[in-house]
Amino acid sequence: MNLSNLQPAAGSTHNQNKRVGRGEGSGKGGTSTRGHKGAKSRSGYSKKIGFEGGQMPLQRRVPKFGFKNINRVEYQGVNLDTLQALVDNGLVTDTVDFTVLVDNRLATKNELVKILGRGELKAKLKVTAHKFTATAKAAIEAAGGEAVTL
Repeated sequence: MNLSNLQPAAGSTHNQNKRVGRGEGSGKGGTSTRGHKGAKSRSGYSKKIGFEGGQMPLQRRVPKFGFKNINRVEYQGVNLDTLQALVDNGLVTDTVDFTVLVDNRLATKNELVKILGRGELKAKLKVTAHKFTATAKAAIEAAGGEAVTL
């Protein structure tokens, strides 16, 4: 080792940025690699999201359609086969209400629950929910249960 081949220990240095604006002798003085004139050469420049150099941006070129109904009521669906699975696993015996659904993570405490008619229900259950489909209500009552609307 001598003065001609000294170098820092491996991994000890990690700054490999261009040092711009440090005089003409560095080769990166003057305009500091920004070129002449234009928005990008000025201080404080930041490109707007979606900006395409003045060309009409894609977001504004594409036609919009449809609308979001602000009065729409969203329900969390729970199917009959899910209720039957709860019975099979011994988690419920005779009643299924909102707290049971929340405890079993089929809904959150702020959601409205709708019982849907997929699958079949063999157990006699008293089911309490915000809404029922016609097929789900019929299936619950056919199994000897009761459908109670909140």
